[in-house]
Amino acid sequence: MSDTDLLAAARALGGDNSAGFRRVLVRDLVLHCEIGVFRHERGMRQRVRINLDLTVRAEVVAVADDLRNVVCYDEIVSGIRRLAEGGHVNLVETLADRIAEMCLADARIRIARVRVEKLDVYPDIGSVGIEIERINRLP
Repeated sequence: MSDTDLLAAARALGGDNSAGFRRVLVRDLVLHCEIGVFRHERGMRQRVRINLDLTVRAEVVAVADDLRNVVCYDEIVSGIRRLAEGGHVNLVETLADRIAEMCLADARIRIARVRVEKLDVYPDIGSVGIEIERINRLP
């Protein structure tokens, strides 16, 4: 889905769009987590890189330089860290879904694009992973 398609989808779900949208970005967060379906991946931590692109409905209320009026990326990053430390996950798809679900619990976040990459699977490949997009159905 292109950025234009994503924005159109967000507008369709967003009700009053007079305030528009913002994008909250988290780039290249590298964490160690227990992830993988193979026996040799059990009981060990691997590096994963996480990228987020969140389309956020901008409130009609002015930001007014007040953290309470925006989606706090520090809270998002802390939540991702908790998910990564929450025990073994078989699939990068599962981790990505959990991250998207966490983000979309905030009704202001209309679309979550989540990329999760395992960095150390192959010596001759920079990363392998997936990217998902989820649309918030909350009012």
